[in-house]
Amino acid sequence: MKSLTYRLSFLLLAVAAAGVVHAKDDMDVARLNNSLDQLAADPALGGNAQAEQLRAREAVNQLANARSRDRAHALYMAERRVDLARASAELQQAQLQINKLDREHDQIQLDGSRREADMARRELERQRLQYQMAQEEAARQAAEGAEATAQAQAEAAQAKKLAAAQAKVANAAKKQAELAAQAAKLMRTQMQQGDTGAAADSASKDQGK
Repeated sequence: MKSLTYRLSFLLLAVAAAGVVHAKDDMDVARLNNSLDQLAADPALGGNAQAEQLRAREAVNQLANARSRDRAHALYMAERRVDLARASAELQQAQLQINKLDREHDQIQLDGSRREADMARRELERQRLQYQMAQEEAARQAAEGAEATAQAQAEAAQAKKLAAAQAKVANAAKKQAELAAQAAKLMRTQMQQGDTGAAADSASKDQGK
């Protein structure tokens, strides 16, 4: 009777232990499924690493159906698959972020290159306008210089003509003065000769008396 009691007690303990192990296994399955559910529901990570998430689900299902002797290995594999699924999703998200940053960096460099090109074009246009203005100013100054030179040459020619006219007037005046002097000299000579002839006539008359 006592031996039967021991056997019944051992059997009850074994059943209780199996129930505890089964409950623990159920908790592990629920924990891992919950981790996968959270990963799938994550708006940033849920769409990533779909193949790894599927393999992790399969590993958890294998854990739920594993025999007692295989549960330790199945639990290890399921946990590693769940960790790998999350790590792969995070890695894929990080790569997406890196690609996005690379595109933004490329766009920033492209925008910078465009701004530099626009600045270079504006500077070139400014230099071209300055060069054109300088050419126009040089042409204007050259035109003014040519006009001033022509005016100076015209004034010099006019002054030369005026000097020539003044020289002609002076020569004419000189000739008139010379002619006037000659006429005056001739008149004086004639007057002197007239006075001499009159005196001779008077003397002859006196002698005849």
